[in-house]
Amino acid sequence: MIPRRFASRNGKGGLLVALVAACLATSALAQAGAVPLPTARLTAGIHVITAELAANDATRGRGLMFREQLAPNHGMLFIFPRPSAQCMWMRNTPLPLSVAFISDAGAILSIEDMQPHTEVSHCSKQPVRYALEMAQGWFARRGLKPGAKITGLPAAGR
Repeated sequence: MIPRRFASRNGKGGLLVALVAACLATSALAQAGAVPLPTARLTAGIHVITAELAANDATRGRGLMFREQLAPNHGMLFIFPRPSAQCMWMRNTPLPLSVAFISDAGAILSIEDMQPHTEVSHCSKQPVRYALEMAQGWFARRGLKPGAKITGLPAAGR
């Protein structure tokens, strides 16, 4: 409901108020994680992954926080501006996850299992541009280990 003091006498201010309200609602949904992120189709051998893209500070900072579930073969790809040591944690994340740290060439360099609601840092052993979070055990159940290739990685800065 819009407070009466914002309504104009000639009715033209109502459109402006409605636009502001829509912008605020969209911003609130984005902060709550309700606005869908762009996705990429990745492959790991014969396995197809639908990965939400966390490619800026806001989306990387939020990650999969507050998510109660992931669809099968869905995850989140964190894209960093340049290769560097990257660390992940599980603050406010109720799902157990596995993270694969991935080189620019698409090679998995290491995989770490992460427990829900912890602030333990899980860091790449080498500089990486990509980190792919999937349901815990996803990589192991498919026999994917360091050295396996992930294809379809989007360029950084998208």
